[in-house]
Amino acid sequence: MRIINGGVVSPKGYKAAGVHAGLKKVKKDMALIVSEVPAVSAAAFTTNKVKAAPVIWDMKVLKGGTARAVVVNSGNANACTGGQGLKDAEETAAYAALLLSVPKEEVYVSSTGVIGVPLDMEKIKGGIDKLVPLLSENDEDAAEAILTTDTFRKTAAASVDIDGCVVTVAGMAKGSGMIHPNMATMLSYITTDAAISQPLLQKMLGATVEDTFNMISVDGDTSTNDSVIVLANGMSGCAEIREGTAAAEAFEEAFRYVLGELAKLIVKDGEGAGRFIEMHVVGAPSRKDAKVLARSVISSSLVKAAFFGSDANWGRILCAMGYSGADFDPSLVDLSFSSPAGSLQVVKGGEPVPFDEDTAKKILLEKEVAVIADCHQGAAEATAWGCDLTYDYVRINGDYRS
Repeated sequence: MRIINGGVVSPKGYKAAGVHAGLKKVKKDMALIVSEVPAVSAAAFTTNKVKAAPVIWDMKVLKGGTARAVVVNSGNANACTGGQGLKDAEETAAYAALLLSVPKEEVYVSSTGVIGVPLDMEKIKGGIDKLVPLLSENDEDAAEAILTTDTFRKTAAASVDIDGCVVTVAGMAKGSGMIHPNMATMLSYITTDAAISQPLLQKMLGATVEDTFNMISVDGDTSTNDSVIVLANGMSGCAEIREGTAAAEAFEEAFRYVLGELAKLIVKDGEGAGRFIEMHVVGAPSRKDAKVLARSVISSSLVKAAFFGSDANWGRILCAMGYSGADFDPSLVDLSFSSPAGSLQVVKGGEPVPFDEDTAKKILLEKEVAVIADCHQGAAEATAWGCDLTYDYVRINGDYRS
C-alpha cells in the first residue's frame, strides 16, 4: 500500500467542487462530488431513530445500488423538518441531477448543521448552479465546504498494486462534535476506481466501520445525520475484486487505512480538544470484549477530564472498564501510559505500581497519549480513539446556534 497526499478526486474518474452558497455568513457551505460514470455505491447511516431528511432519501438511493453524485450542504442539518424536509432533500437531488444529466435516484444528499430549520432552497439551488461549472480534479474546496465546527479539512488516500494494476481509495470527512459509536461518523465520503460488486463493497464497509468510525468518541452524542457514502466506479481498468482473493485483501488494506485515518482525524479535531487518546486493549477473552472495554474508556467523561488535566488517575480507567459490561478479571489487568515523552506502568495484576508523578505528568502533557490495558485472559485486542474534555467544548456548544 502507498499513502497518497490527496482526497476524493485522487481515484480516476472523479471531480469535486465547493462554494459559498449563503447558508453560512462567509465560509464555504456546499460541496459536490461526481463520478464520470455510474458507480457501485455502499453506505452506512446513523442508528439514531431521529433521522434527518437527507438520510431517509439516501437510504432509498442505496437500494438502487449505483450512484453518480453526492451533494452536501453545511450550516443546516435539514433534520426534524417534517414533510417539507423530505421534499427539500429530494428536490436537491432532482435539481443536481437535472444539471448533471443523471437520474435523481443516483444522487445522494447530505446536510449538516443546525437542527429544526427548513432549508433555504433558493440558496441550495443557487449553490448547485455555482458548483457544476466548477467541478475539477481539485477537492480542497469541497473538503472545506462540508465543515461545521471543524478547524481543518480531513482527507486521506492510498493506492495498491493489484497484479500490476493500480487501484486508489480516497476520502474526505467532517466531524468535530456529536461523535460517538453507532454509527459515529458525522459525514464521510469515500471514492475508489476499483471494480467491485455492490454486496462485497457493502460487506467490506460494514466491517470496516465497526473498527474505525465505531471506535471513536468525542462527546457521547450520535448525530441525526451521520453518513458514510462509498462510490466505486471501476475506472482503474483493473479486474473486478472478488471476495476471498489476494486482490480483495490488498484493496481492503487501503480501504481500512482511509477510513481509519479519517476517523482519527475527526477525534484529533474534537471540539475544544487538546489531547488525542488511543486506548489499546490486549489479552482480552474475546474481540467483542476488547472493543467494549476500549470504547468504554475513551467515552468516559471522567477519564477525558483527567487527560485534560494531565492527571495519571488510572482508577478512572479501571472503573470505566469495570462498568463496560465486558467479561474480564480486574485482578489480572496491567495498565500503562505511553507518549513520545516515554512510557510508564501504573497497574500490575490489578494493583497499583508506585510511580513518579512528575514523570507521569511529563508523559501525559504530550498531544498524543496511548493507554495500554493487558487483560492477560486471551489473544483478542482492539483499539479505540478519543480526546480530552475541555472548557472549550462547553463554550463551543453553548453558543452553537449563534
